[in-house]
Amino acid sequence: MNRFFHNIKKYYKYAIRSAKAELKSEVADSYLNWLWWIIEPICFMLIYTFVFGVIFKNNTPFFASFVFIGLTAWEFFNRMITGSVKLIINNRDLVTKVYIPKYILLLAKSFTYLFKMGISLVITFGLMIFQGVSFSWHIIFIIPVFIVLYILSFGMGMILMHFGVTLNDLGNLTNIGLRMIFYLSGIFYNINERLKGRLKFFLLRVNPIAFCMNELRKVMLNGKLPSFEGLLVWLIIGVILCMIGVHVIHKNENSYAKVI
Repeated sequence: MNRFFHNIKKYYKYAIRSAKAELKSEVADSYLNWLWWIIEPICFMLIYTFVFGVIFKNNTPFFASFVFIGLTAWEFFNRMITGSVKLIINNRDLVTKVYIPKYILLLAKSFTYLFKMGISLVITFGLMIFQGVSFSWHIIFIIPVFIVLYILSFGMGMILMHFGVTLNDLGNLTNIGLRMIFYLSGIFYNINERLKGRLKFFLLRVNPIAFCMNELRKVMLNGKLPSFEGLLVWLIIGVILCMIGVHVIHKNENSYAKVI
């Protein structure tokens, strides 16, 4: 891990420049430019709120904010996972010509996703104010929740990035798995209210993204403390995943250029 932290310190400026370049390229040919980063999450929120709040008559208090909090966490996790699978292959020219620790590619990607998540959070806070949600000091605990979410996503991403080099079908399998997790994470419904017993326990404790969403809603909408025990458990799991990912990449990074 010493090598990992050394490389992060050495290449983090490259990761920041790469993230900025990608963000600029995304809107370079767009008439609305950076406004799309605001329009897109708002449109998705309105669509999902209408479908699940109006058509399916969900009576969850502050439902629009409830959905937006879930979507904000989900979009970051989803982007990290889907973006990691083909990351080395998509950067074939860079990988084959210049040495760079492969997880720096994922670090750069994560910066773009963090930026977009920050925009979604600002919109969420604005929506909460509009809906009259009462803010409490517990809201500061969104920081440890997002830290745990980031570490988990980064660890999973590194492992998927490695296997994505040789397993051509991993992208399709990942999309299927994410689609299932999407509907089992309680983005549009309150797991605590709709489910009971083992299924409720399974979704909230075994599914990390459902757990993070639930904790974010606790501190943001309900003014409650998060589950520190649960956060610690998932933090440890995330760190272990990161250690595995770093080990696997360090062990195989010289072979990636030959494979792709």
